[in-house]
Amino acid sequence: MIGTGPRKGLFAFWEPGLHPSCALIIWLAAVAGVQFVGYAGLCLLVAALLLQTPALVGRWRSFVWRARWLLLTLWLILAYNTPGEALHDLAWAPTFEGVAEANMQAARLVTMLACLAWLFQRLGHEGVVGGLWGLLQPVRFIGVDIERIVVRLSLVLENLQVPMEKGSWKRMLRDQPPVSSGRMSLQLSLVPWMRRDTMLVAISGLGLIGAALL
Repeated sequence: MIGTGPRKGLFAFWEPGLHPSCALIIWLAAVAGVQFVGYAGLCLLVAALLLQTPALVGRWRSFVWRARWLLLTLWLILAYNTPGEALHDLAWAPTFEGVAEANMQAARLVTMLACLAWLFQRLGHEGVVGGLWGLLQPVRFIGVDIERIVVRLSLVLENLQVPMEKGSWKRMLRDQPPVSSGRMSLQLSLVPWMRRDTMLVAISGLGLIGAALL
């Protein structure tokens, strides 16, 4: 069940500020654009995020720490499976080209985590869910149950913030997932779409096109 209402109390997320759907679009454009830029572009994006939201550092550090094994695995796969000349002509060493590609992709992933930290730092749980609610409104007309999608996302985000209990993975393997204590209803606070949001979405789109063409 989803209810909507005016901004009030704890649900008055990000006021004043961007519309949550606008922030999601900017985030998507940034994540997509990361794939087309080099180290200079990545550094500029991270610097802009830090200048705009300095408080994201702690959350970003947490995301990177959680993804440390993914980063290591990604680096090893790319470093050792990219054809090229082996470092120092050692048979067991990765290739020069592989190390360069691995470093670039790892830097891109870390930058994407910075973008994710910015999104959650600015919007929070309710803001992300509210932004998705706004973005999914057009698909309502083709019969998609957006209420179910948004509620499920809310429960997932809520559960991700709670550490898993010892032995919970064994219950999942036995098809007995732990009982969730999530809310049966979700109250979303809707904010008006401003002209500034339209301008920022257009700028984000142009930035993504520019990054892809460079």
